[in-house]
Amino acid sequence: MRFLIDEDLPRSSNLLFHRYGHEAVDVRDVGLRGKKDSEIAAYARKHGFCLVTGDFDFSDIRAYPPAEYAGIVVVNPSPLRATARAILDLLEGFLKQTELFAELPGKLAIVRPEHVRVRSG
Repeated sequence: MRFLIDEDLPRSSNLLFHRYGHEAVDVRDVGLRGKKDSEIAAYARKHGFCLVTGDFDFSDIRAYPPAEYAGIVVVNPSPLRATARAILDLLEGFLKQTELFAELPGKLAIVRPEHVRVRSG
């Protein structure tokens, strides 16, 4: 799959996605650092990327209808464990659930420590 990693996630997230055989592009590497959510979303949609972010604004299906995207993944670590390591561990747990990837296009996935919830818009 192709993933666009938002700037609120650790820089090393790219390496993790690559290690699992996916294409991953960081918004900071394509001139989207500090850009509005709508610009990041438009880039993901235009280029067929599944957006991976820690920004819960992207879970608003009225503003970002999942059906318009190759997927939206919102990482939601425990507030007490929101370290880079905890986020990478959550992402790795998500990446190990390969059966989810067929479901992602057109869907919103919320990745939490206890489970991944996938819903359509």
